[in-house]
Amino acid sequence: MPIRLGANPIGWSNDDLQHIGGKTPLETCLREAKEAGFEGMELGHKFPREPEALKAALAPFGMACVSGWYSAELLTRDADAEMRSLRPHLDLLKAMGSTVLVFAETSNAIHGDRSKPLSARPVMAAGAWAKFGRRLTEVADRTLAEGVRVVYHHHMGTIVESEADIDALMTATGPSVHLLLDTGHATWGGADPAALARRYRSRISHVHAKDVRRPVMEKARAQGWSFLDAVLGEGAELGVYTVPGDGMVDYVSVFRELLGYSGWVVVEAEQDPEKANPLEYAKRGVAHLRAALAEAGLS
Repeated sequence: MPIRLGANPIGWSNDDLQHIGGKTPLETCLREAKEAGFEGMELGHKFPREPEALKAALAPFGMACVSGWYSAELLTRDADAEMRSLRPHLDLLKAMGSTVLVFAETSNAIHGDRSKPLSARPVMAAGAWAKFGRRLTEVADRTLAEGVRVVYHHHMGTIVESEADIDALMTATGPSVHLLLDTGHATWGGADPAALARRYRSRISHVHAKDVRRPVMEKARAQGWSFLDAVLGEGAELGVYTVPGDGMVDYVSVFRELLGYSGWVVVEAEQDPEKANPLEYAKRGVAHLRAALAEAGLS
C-alpha cells in the first residue's frame, strides 16, 4: 500500500499514566485525529477490544485500525506460552485488517516506573540474545503465517534501547522479524534514525514519527530522570517528545533512506495534553510529515 499517515492516541491520553488525558473521551481523540489529517489509529487503553465494537467506534471517523502495542515476556516464557498470551490481540488485529503487530519485550522493562532512572534500564547479556532471538523468530513466523507481521518496537527503558541493542536484535532474529523504526526512541537512545533506516531498509515495516526536544533530553540524562518524568516534563516545561518538526530529528534524511517504503507512518508523540494541545500539535506533525515525505520523494 502507499504511505499512509496514522496517529497513536497517546498524544491525547497516556497509556502508562492513565490519569494524563484521562478525562478526554475517545470520540474527541478520533474526531481531532481526523481533523488533523490522519487516516488510521493505533490502539490505546480507551479503545474497545472486540472487533464489532472497535469497528463501530472507528467507522464514524473513517479511521482504519493501524495496529496496537503488545507487551511480550519472551525472556521468561517460550514461544508457545507467548502465543497463548498474544492470541486475543492477534485475533483482534486480524479481524480489523491490520497487517503489523507492534511488539516489545517488557518482562524486565522500567519505562513505566517513575521511581527508576533510565540509567537503571535492563541490559541483555551478550550470550542471551540467541535464545531470545529464536523465541521471537518463532512467534513472528507464526503470526506471519496468519497474515500479521511482527514489527519490533525498540524503546527507552527496555532491553532494546541503544543502537547496539537494535543491531543485536536484528542479528539474532530471522527474516520474519521486522523493525518498527521509532525516530524518537532511536534519537534519545543514541542512534541516528536515518542510519538505522539505511541499514535495515529491507526489514522496516512500520514507522513511528516522534521528535525529540534536545534540551529536555540532555537535562533528563544529566539529572537521571525516569522515562515518564522526561515525557511529562518538569513543572510547566514541555516534555522530551513532540511531533515531527518541533525537535531535532531530520525527517527528510530519514525518509530518503526509506525510498520504496509502503505502509504506515504513525505520529506517536506522547505529551501532557494539558501542556501541549493535541489537535494543534497533531496538525503541526501532519504538515511537517507531508512536506518531508514530498521533499524526500516518497509522496
